Amino acid sequence: MKKFTLLSLAVGLWLCQSVQAQTFSLESVKSYPFPNELTSSAQGSRIAWAFNEQGKRNVYVAEGPDFTPRKLTNYTEDDGQEVTSLSISDDGKWVIYVRGGDHGSNWDDELPVNTLATPVPPKVQIWSIPFAGGEAKAIAEGDAPTISPRNDRVAFIKGGQVWIAPLDASSAAKALFTVRGTNSSLQWAPDGAKLAFVCDRKDHAFVGIFTNETTPITWIAPSFSKDESPRWAPDGKRLVFVRTPGTGGAPDSLLTRKHRPWSIWTADVASGNASQIWQAPRTLAGSVPATHGGFNLNWAANERIVFLSYQDGWPHLYSIASLGGTPLLLTPTPFMAEHITMSHDRKWLVFSGNTGPDKLDIDRRHAVRVPVDKAAMEVLTPGTGLEWTPVVTGDGATIAMISATAQRPPLPTVMAFTKGTPNVLAQNLVPASFPANQLVTPKQVTFKAPDGMIVHGQLFEPAGGSAKKTAERSPALIYVHGGPPRQMLLGWNYSDYYANSYALNQYLASQGFVVLSVNYRLGIGYGYDFHQPAKGGASGASEYQDVRAAAVWLSEQPQVDATKIGIYGGSYGGYLTALALARDSKLFAAGVDIHGVHDWSTQAGFKWDLTDRVEKNPDLALANKVIFESSPISSISNWTSPVLIIHGDDDRNVRFNQSTDLVRRLDKQGVSMETLVIVDDTHHWMKHTNALKMSAATADYFKRKLMKPKQ
Repeated sequence: MKKFTLLSLAVGLWLCQSVQAQTFSLESVKSYPFPNELTSSAQGSRIAWAFNEQGKRNVYVAEGPDFTPRKLTNYTEDDGQEVTSLSISDDGKWVIYVRGGDHGSNWDDELPVNTLATPVPPKVQIWSIPFAGGEAKAIAEGDAPTISPRNDRVAFIKGGQVWIAPLDASSAAKALFTVRGTNSSLQWAPDGAKLAFVCDRKDHAFVGIFTNETTPITWIAPSFSKDESPRWAPDGKRLVFVRTPGTGGAPDSLLTRKHRPWSIWTADVASGNASQIWQAPRTLAGSVPATHGGFNLNWAANERIVFLSYQDGWPHLYSIASLGGTPLLLTPTPFMAEHITMSHDRKWLVFSGNTGPDKLDIDRRHAVRVPVDKAAMEVLTPGTGLEWTPVVTGDGATIAMISATAQRPPLPTVMAFTKGTPNVLAQNLVPASFPANQLVTPKQVTFKAPDGMIVHGQLFEPAGGSAKKTAERSPALIYVHGGPPRQMLLGWNYSDYYANSYALNQYLASQGFVVLSVNYRLGIGYGYDFHQPAKGGASGASEYQDVRAAAVWLSEQPQVDATKIGIYGGSYGGYLTALALARDSKLFAAGVDIHGVHDWSTQAGFKWDLTDRVEKNPDLALANKVIFESSPISSISNWTSPVLIIHGDDDRNVRFNQSTDLVRRLDKQGVSMETLVIVDDTHHWMKHTNALKMSAATADYFKRKLMKPKQ
């Protein structure tokens, strides 16, 4: 029986060594600052964002007209404490944020993350700090804060209940009210006199209105449904919200794709009465949208209500009169809208879109705007760069966004709302050692899966790679993203997790690998049928044919050594890596499986009812068979290629036991295996040095398994 090796000291030593042949180090390409949480105040020209500088996360601010960045907080340690829920008070005087937790997780996102293994773990706390500068003060332990329009208080969630505290932390936080259920989605009325919220009671959910300590909660049109996404009308007298069916009904087919109904309702706040103004089409594409922001519901100016729907096959924006009627399609061309925000005057929607004059824009993002009542969409930042998460300043004069290129890492950027030349901020924070001039521009490639589906990818080649002669063929790698509703781009990604993957792909290309990043079906950016395919995931793994087709396409390229093709990915990409090695070890010579799912039947969300209930799902037996056959463990007897398995043991997206189980199975079978456990870190590598350790282990493994030793 072959033994597996533990990677720890070896990886640490590898990080410290310099390889003469490499053009730049992994540390240098991972040294970029990563911005997110971009926001603006409702008045004036103030903006704020968070910067992750090699694990040291801080809040930065800027103000027009010059928008000179200013560091507001001073956290100096790579301690795994993220900054989320960043916002500015309407008057621009206060900045609040949450420090701690793992808010991209599937469960326990509000619990502390302790990557430093300190005896007393850190807390997940809400902090406030003056925009002008000063001391950051902890308001309370809690999450999801929202500042009152009166600029004096902040409401937040703690233990599923709603709490309140003064914005300046001058007195202790206290419970605002207590109701049965789990509360979320706090929304202040425009005048700050009332607070709307969602109360989840498991099989049903209500929208509630809190007025004060002596006035009973108003429940808006309570029903057996699940109500969510409350948004106030500008007059503060009405609400709009989404209604979906409550949980229940007879057991139905588990494998058949079904429409997920939803409708838009408006309500009179004083009476609590509501009426439906729109019902989504009863089609698969008309189902509850599953892209960024979900419904993206807002009550806009001119008595318009705006929302996102996939009903025409693309995640598009619509506008409907507040009294109902036929929705107006605001974004009619075939592309997806995401990262959608409304201007503070409620007259514009700004968003990221994979559209523009260049046919390659389907694999990019650009900043786009459209009026809330007119189909007059305009791409604001055409070109070969990438731009995302746009917001409009309170004075309406400026659009702030994050921008990048294939070489320059993401940075905050501003441009006049009337358009003009974008001004990239904080360029001095990119370390001098960052190898921007040595990064390649990935090439868009397309190929067909066996069933005819067109699949997009990005090809990273070593310098001169495509011109290599057959005798100089290079080892190659398939990279598969996670999610799966994600899209890798022709440049830096808007997600910190996938920016890390982009940096690693660049590094691997610099080391002599040809890397193909595959946007397989189940991903976003190519329409509904691609995003929600038949027999995808645990229902048949139809997306695997795209991954295999990518490897076949790669093997046919003249610069690639077809016997030296590896595969790697994290999360859902780890699942597809394991599936590839289990089903096609003859095609894939080695793999790195990073926190992947290996047995769908034990992953959260797939534990179907096996109780003694008389009623059963009509296809329960078939579904259990399909879910097993869609799991890598079903084909493990065919797994012969070597693999490195990496997992953090505080993973809150894919359970650690998915890898524990696989390790036991592969060890029993005698598969060559190495492992790396990252203690007390999560799915998202909250600690920078852990992300670096993971990347270093991946690169080192492929060098040893796929590259010829240098003489």
